[in-house]
Amino acid sequence: MIENIKLSDALEIYKNKVSILKKGLNQEKFRLQQLSRSALGEMLVNDITSVHVATYRDERLASLNPRTNKPLSPATVRLEMSLLSNVFDIARIEWGYCEGNPVKNVRKPKTPPGRDRRLTAREERLIHRYCHAHSNRELLSIVVFAVETAMRQGEILQLRWEDVNLSQRVAILHDTKNGTRRDVPLSLQARDMLLRLGPMASGRVFGYTSNGIKSSWRFMVQKLGIENLHFHDLRHEAVSRLFEKGTLDMMEISAISGHKSLAMLKRYTHLKAQKLVRKLEAPKNQARAAVLNCIVPYPAEVIKKACGSVSVRLLDFAGVQADGYDLPAALELAQSRLLKTIILSIKHGRPLPAPDQYLEMIPQDRIVLIDPLSEDDADMLELSV
Repeated sequence: MIENIKLSDALEIYKNKVSILKKGLNQEKFRLQQLSRSALGEMLVNDITSVHVATYRDERLASLNPRTNKPLSPATVRLEMSLLSNVFDIARIEWGYCEGNPVKNVRKPKTPPGRDRRLTAREERLIHRYCHAHSNRELLSIVVFAVETAMRQGEILQLRWEDVNLSQRVAILHDTKNGTRRDVPLSLQARDMLLRLGPMASGRVFGYTSNGIKSSWRFMVQKLGIENLHFHDLRHEAVSRLFEKGTLDMMEISAISGHKSLAMLKRYTHLKAQKLVRKLEAPKNQARAAVLNCIVPYPAEVIKKACGSVSVRLLDFAGVQADGYDLPAALELAQSRLLKTIILSIKHGRPLPAPDQYLEMIPQDRIVLIDPLSEDDADMLELSV
């Protein structure tokens, strides 16, 4: 005998009996609320068909995310449909509220490609400078700690002092997303980020809450003008950097990051092409490649003066500037001075900054790229357009 019950009531029972046992309870609550507020929520569980579920799917895909005002992510809709499918399975097998699972007959939105967002050197310096000046000294430690350890946000915030061994440089995670214990090795920089907070015998290492760090991160990236960078991307960055070291194999990195699936670990890893270029060079070409790798385009600011003359200022090199009576003349002189600066730095063993690491906030329409090896003046003019 099928018991008639509205989906909203079944969702409430599911939350209290099933969701309460899950680690992702808070996130699942939001999905259950969304399903309950929808037109499906007022329908009897046994009356819902695949047509109703498909209609819900299409309406959600056509809606906007209230926080970002952008179209709702297909991944979000997939998660809601997966949750709804599980609710129907439990309702059919354990509670006797329905005879079937209509979600199984409905196509889920296509899985979006994995994120390949990498943290740039300039973004990292901007973030570090902002965090240094922040009123809460924990913010810098959390950001650096995330990049150095590949730990998830929740794992970082739940870390306790009694689970940190500073002498052996190991952090013990008892309650991970996968439900298993994990020992995370700490780099010297990760250890220093803990030492600067003042180690204690017990208690939480970081006082931030999940909502607190999300709010601080969102405000920071907006203030710095950094687009499409999530806190979780720091984990992506950390795993990629572990691979780029070239000293760890996939199983060792998996032990550090906590990925049980090597396929998922590969999805999180996006190696920078320039790190692979060196491996392509034959030994006889490596010396030549080493020099050419240093002679690369650098950004510069074009400053037009009232008298009609132009100044071009190299942003990554303090004090390197070229003045000309017009733009082509200034660009040509800037190119010459950039090349001389690079060669002299190599000669005297001075470190060269990577391009685009300047921290000044300059409008993009005033920035050009100066190629120190450009052989054609037309190329330089194209760069300035």
